[in-house]
Amino acid sequence: MSDRTINQQPHAPHQPSHGEAHGQPHGDLHGDPLGDRRNHTPHTHGHGSEPDDFAVQIADSVESFVLAVTEVAKGDEPGSAVSLLLLEVSQLLLAGGRLGAIEDVVPEDRFEPDAGPEPDGEQLRERLAALLAPIDVYHEVFDPYGPPEKPNAFRISDDLAGVVGELQHGLTHYREGRVSEALWWWQFSYLSNWGTTCSAVLRALQSLIAHVRLDSPIGAVPDGADTDDDGLTDEQLEQQAGDLMAAELGLGR
Repeated sequence: MSDRTINQQPHAPHQPSHGEAHGQPHGDLHGDPLGDRRNHTPHTHGHGSEPDDFAVQIADSVESFVLAVTEVAKGDEPGSAVSLLLLEVSQLLLAGGRLGAIEDVVPEDRFEPDAGPEPDGEQLRERLAALLAPIDVYHEVFDPYGPPEKPNAFRISDDLAGVVGELQHGLTHYREGRVSEALWWWQFSYLSNWGTTCSAVLRALQSLIAHVRLDSPIGAVPDGADTDDDGLTDEQLEQQAGDLMAAELGLGR
């Protein structure tokens, strides 16, 4: 499992206790437990209200991403996997940017309604890991504004499966007519986790394509990286990754 979900608690994916567990008050997105928004013009929806254009567009973007990643993970078209994921992550980040740019969404209920059991993302994670095996592990400095630190090892498969799970949580609310609840969750989880995660994954995917297009060798994996010791040398991992990307982009090596 990616260190992002283990060692970086403020950015952990959704669990029943996200600081605002099911059956507990929502509170403010920015840490105000009383949800004091006297200086804001909140984005609101009432129970049973029809979603406005903004809500429909965000929901469409979320659903499109979930469906696309699920289809890519089936492995039917491995040659286009990285390119498709690059497009889908880019488009999802546009929706996330829109969520981050608006005022705090204020849900109708003070308590988050139970959305039922969380979806099991293990099968999706395993399929993505098998599909992306030579290039799954990447490295990222977790917080560019934090204290200087060494890059951490993450997995694209872990990250994408986690993001899909978070988005599905909001989709459950949306499909059951709790529009404000869905928007609140997508906004909260974008700011607290999946925005950072998708930004890191986007950099990794863009870097892979750039390495091949610019004929720049992919560097060897640093000592101590989480690569699930599979008996391959750093040089072999590098060669596999380069060959995979060259084949995907239709380029000879």
